[in-house]
Amino acid sequence: MKLIRFGQEGQEKAGIQNAQGDYLDCSSFGEDWNETFFTNNGLERLTVWLDANESKLPKIPEGARLGSPVARPSKIICIGLNYLKHAEESGMAVPEVPIVFMKATSSLCGPFDPIYIPKNSKQTDWEVELAVVIGKRAKYVSKENALDYVAGYALHNDVSERDFQLRHGGQWVKGKSADHYAPLGPVLVTKDEVADPHNLRLWLKLNDQILQDSNTSDLIFDIPYIIEHLSQYMTLLPGDVISTGTPSGVGMGLKPEPRYLQPGDVVELGIDGLGVSKQVAMNDPEA
Repeated sequence: MKLIRFGQEGQEKAGIQNAQGDYLDCSSFGEDWNETFFTNNGLERLTVWLDANESKLPKIPEGARLGSPVARPSKIICIGLNYLKHAEESGMAVPEVPIVFMKATSSLCGPFDPIYIPKNSKQTDWEVELAVVIGKRAKYVSKENALDYVAGYALHNDVSERDFQLRHGGQWVKGKSADHYAPLGPVLVTKDEVADPHNLRLWLKLNDQILQDSNTSDLIFDIPYIIEHLSQYMTLLPGDVISTGTPSGVGMGLKPEPRYLQPGDVVELGIDGLGVSKQVAMNDPEA
């Protein structure tokens, strides 16, 4: 199953992408794809409901905006330097345990929304990542059964402001949390449709030039280990998003000179089976 959300920002409605690739309006189901939905066995209930109702669902109008496929979660948790070559290009040591940081949930946006370059930013960067969405409450989980707690997977661009991240007091969250710094989607693909989340190609283009091209098989810390690790320190709630890290090819690491986003730049990214997203960079309209 592939979940979507559509409509104006802040007023999104629930939908699905069917087997034919059409976007269908699930407003009549009466729920949003949020913590409450996942907590109350929403995926199972939705499956039963769709068996009886999918043929009657209206198609979403052509050109409708897609929002994040998950309504604002309690947490967006990110894993840093989780691909060997990215650690090397960043000039940082390969981590012995996962590097954990947060993105503010207010940074979440749709997969085709613009990337806002914040006020005083000169180093807004891109990061294609596999995101894991938690399906049920997870605390003190073991890696052997960690995938039982996964609802599904999504494409994520972990947009990052490197100066804010590295030189404003050492708090990575400052460089990760600007508005529109977390384009998620287009779809949340349930885990039953992803045969092996550790064998997915992920890629990113800037202005039609491939800069990131790797595979999740290269993760230093795999998904079960990440869930086990995080759940020792915090309770993971249904709908929470875990972004698992980016491969090499970010702007900060380009040679001979770093390259950062300028207004009008087009970022396109994708992961096998999880779709493609595209964002155009622009100055924050509130700056």
